[in-house]
Amino acid sequence: MYQIGEVAVYPGHGVGRIESIEKKEFSGTKQAFYIMRILDSDMTIMIPVDGANNAGLRRLISSGDVKKVYNILKDKHIAQDNSPWNRRYKEYMGKIKSGSIFEVAMVLRELYSLKLSKELSFGEKKMFEIAQNLIKKEISLSLDKKEHDVEKEIERIFSKKHKD
Repeated sequence: MYQIGEVAVYPGHGVGRIESIEKKEFSGTKQAFYIMRILDSDMTIMIPVDGANNAGLRRLISSGDVKKVYNILKDKHIAQDNSPWNRRYKEYMGKIKSGSIFEVAMVLRELYSLKLSKELSFGEKKMFEIAQNLIKKEISLSLDKKEHDVEKEIERIFSKKHKD
Protein backbone atom coordinates (compact mmCIF):
# COMPACT_ATOMS: atom_id res chain seq x y z
CA MET A 1 0.00 0.00 0.00
CA TYR A 2 1.32 3.41 -0.98
CA GLN A 3 0.69 6.51 1.09
CA ILE A 4 -0.40 9.96 -0.05
CA GLY A 5 2.70 12.02 -0.83
CA GLU A 6 4.82 8.95 -1.55
CA VAL A 7 6.91 8.85 -4.71
CA ALA A 8 6.76 5.74 -6.89
CA VAL A 9 7.56 4.62 -10.44
CA TYR A 10 4.90 3.78 -13.02
CA PRO A 11 6.10 1.87 -16.13
CA GLY A 12 6.49 3.92 -19.27
CA HIS A 13 5.65 7.17 -17.49
CA GLY A 14 8.34 7.41 -14.86
CA VAL A 15 8.35 8.82 -11.36
CA GLY A 16 5.18 10.22 -9.86
CA ARG A 17 3.73 11.28 -6.54
CA ILE A 18 0.61 9.72 -5.04
CA GLU A 19 -1.66 12.74 -4.60
CA SER A 20 -4.71 10.94 -3.24
CA ILE A 21 -6.48 7.64 -2.88
CA GLU A 22 -10.05 7.85 -4.12
CA LYS A 23 -12.96 5.47 -4.39
CA LYS A 24 -14.68 5.48 -7.79
CA GLU A 25 -17.66 3.51 -8.99
CA PHE A 26 -17.53 1.70 -12.33
CA SER A 27 -20.30 -0.61 -13.52
CA GLY A 28 -21.81 -0.66 -10.04
CA THR A 29 -18.57 -1.69 -8.33
CA LYS A 30 -16.63 0.64 -6.03
CA GLN A 31 -12.90 0.48 -6.35
CA ALA A 32 -10.01 2.39 -4.75
CA PHE A 33 -7.53 4.17 -7.04
CA TYR A 34 -4.20 5.85 -6.51
CA ILE A 35 -4.29 9.26 -8.13
CA MET A 36 -0.71 9.82 -9.24
CA ARG A 37 0.85 12.91 -10.81
CA ILE A 38 3.82 12.12 -13.05
CA LEU A 39 6.60 14.54 -12.12
CA ASP A 40 8.06 15.11 -15.60
CA SER A 41 4.87 15.58 -17.59
CA ASP A 42 2.46 16.77 -14.86
CA MET A 43 0.05 14.12 -16.21
CA THR A 44 -2.40 12.60 -13.73
CA ILE A 45 -3.13 8.88 -13.89
CA MET A 46 -5.45 6.57 -11.95
CA ILE A 47 -4.11 3.19 -10.87
CA PRO A 48 -6.41 0.62 -9.24
CA VAL A 49 -5.08 -0.07 -5.73
CA ASP A 50 -5.88 -3.78 -6.09
CA GLY A 51 -4.04 -3.99 -9.42
CA ALA A 52 -1.11 -1.69 -8.67
CA ASN A 53 1.45 -4.51 -8.52
CA ASN A 54 0.15 -6.08 -11.73
CA ALA A 55 0.28 -2.66 -13.39
CA GLY A 56 3.96 -2.45 -12.43
CA LEU A 57 3.76 0.36 -9.88
CA ARG A 58 6.88 0.10 -7.74
CA ARG A 59 8.98 1.95 -5.19
CA LEU A 60 12.14 3.87 -6.13
CA ILE A 61 15.30 1.80 -6.45
CA SER A 62 17.77 1.57 -3.59
CA SER A 63 21.28 3.02 -3.68
CA GLY A 64 22.58 -0.54 -4.19
CA ASP A 65 20.40 -0.84 -7.27
CA VAL A 66 21.80 2.45 -8.57
CA LYS A 67 25.22 0.73 -8.67
CA LYS A 68 23.66 -2.07 -10.75
CA VAL A 69 22.25 0.50 -13.18
CA TYR A 70 25.65 2.16 -13.51
CA ASN A 71 27.26 -1.26 -14.08
CA ILE A 72 24.80 -1.96 -16.91
CA LEU A 73 25.72 1.40 -18.48
CA LYS A 74 29.44 0.62 -18.10
CA ASP A 75 29.17 -2.80 -19.77
CA LYS A 76 31.27 -2.79 -22.94
CA HIS A 77 30.09 -6.15 -24.29
CA ILE A 78 27.17 -5.14 -26.45
CA ALA A 79 26.14 -7.23 -29.41
CA GLN A 80 25.52 -4.83 -32.29
CA ASP A 81 21.88 -5.25 -33.30
CA ASN A 82 21.58 -4.95 -37.08
CA SER A 83 17.85 -5.65 -37.18
CA PRO A 84 15.59 -3.06 -38.80
CA TRP A 85 14.84 0.02 -36.72
CA ASN A 86 11.14 -0.82 -36.38
CA ARG A 87 11.98 -4.17 -34.77
CA ARG A 88 14.51 -2.57 -32.41
CA TYR A 89 11.99 0.17 -31.62
CA LYS A 90 9.37 -2.40 -30.62
CA GLU A 91 11.90 -4.26 -28.45
CA TYR A 92 13.14 -1.06 -26.82
CA MET A 93 9.59 0.18 -26.11
CA GLY A 94 8.82 -3.16 -24.48
CA LYS A 95 11.82 -2.72 -22.20
CA ILE A 96 10.88 0.87 -21.35
CA LYS A 97 7.27 -0.09 -20.61
CA SER A 98 8.40 -3.03 -18.46
CA GLY A 99 8.99 -0.60 -15.61
CA SER A 100 12.40 -2.12 -14.88
CA ILE A 101 15.10 0.52 -14.60
CA PHE A 102 17.61 -2.19 -15.50
CA GLU A 103 15.82 -2.81 -18.83
CA VAL A 104 15.70 0.95 -19.45
CA ALA A 105 19.44 1.16 -18.72
CA MET A 106 20.06 -1.53 -21.37
CA VAL A 107 18.11 0.52 -23.92
CA LEU A 108 20.11 3.65 -23.06
CA ARG A 109 23.41 1.76 -23.29
CA GLU A 110 22.52 0.17 -26.65
CA LEU A 111 21.36 3.45 -28.16
CA TYR A 112 24.49 5.20 -26.91
CA SER A 113 26.61 2.50 -28.52
CA LEU A 114 24.65 2.82 -31.77
CA LYS A 115 25.09 6.61 -31.61
CA LEU A 116 28.87 6.12 -31.77
CA SER A 117 28.66 4.25 -35.06
CA LYS A 118 25.93 6.20 -36.86
CA GLU A 119 23.62 9.18 -36.69
CA LEU A 120 20.52 8.25 -34.69
CA SER A 121 17.17 8.64 -36.43
CA PHE A 122 14.55 10.98 -34.99
CA GLY A 123 12.80 8.03 -33.31
CA GLU A 124 16.05 6.71 -31.88
CA LYS A 125 16.98 10.13 -30.51
CA LYS A 126 13.54 10.43 -28.89
CA MET A 127 13.84 6.98 -27.33
CA PHE A 128 17.38 7.84 -26.10
CA GLU A 129 15.96 10.94 -24.38
CA ILE A 130 13.08 9.00 -22.83
CA ALA A 131 15.42 6.32 -21.44
CA GLN A 132 17.90 8.90 -20.16
CA ASN A 133 15.16 10.97 -18.49
CA LEU A 134 13.56 7.95 -16.80
CA ILE A 135 16.91 6.86 -15.37
CA LYS A 136 18.05 10.36 -14.44
CA LYS A 137 14.82 11.21 -12.59
CA GLU A 138 14.67 7.98 -10.59
CA ILE A 139 18.35 7.95 -9.62
CA SER A 140 18.29 11.62 -8.60
CA LEU A 141 15.31 11.00 -6.29
CA SER A 142 16.73 7.71 -5.01
CA LEU A 143 20.09 9.27 -4.10
CA ASP A 144 18.68 12.74 -3.27
CA LYS A 145 20.94 14.32 -5.90
CA LYS A 146 20.29 16.96 -8.51
CA GLU A 147 19.22 15.59 -11.91
CA HIS A 148 22.00 17.61 -13.53
CA ASP A 149 24.60 15.81 -11.39
CA VAL A 150 23.16 12.40 -12.29
CA GLU A 151 23.18 13.33 -15.98
CA LYS A 152 26.84 14.35 -15.69
CA GLU A 153 27.63 10.99 -14.04
CA ILE A 154 25.93 9.11 -16.89
CA GLU A 155 27.85 11.19 -19.45
CA ARG A 156 31.07 10.45 -17.56
CA ILE A 157 30.35 6.71 -17.65
CA PHE A 158 29.73 6.81 -21.40
CA SER A 159 32.74 9.00 -22.20
CA LYS A 160 35.01 6.78 -20.06
CA LYS A 161 33.57 3.65 -21.67
CA HIS A 162 34.20 5.12 -25.12
CA LYS A 163 37.85 5.90 -24.32
CA ASP A 164 38.65 2.45 -22.87
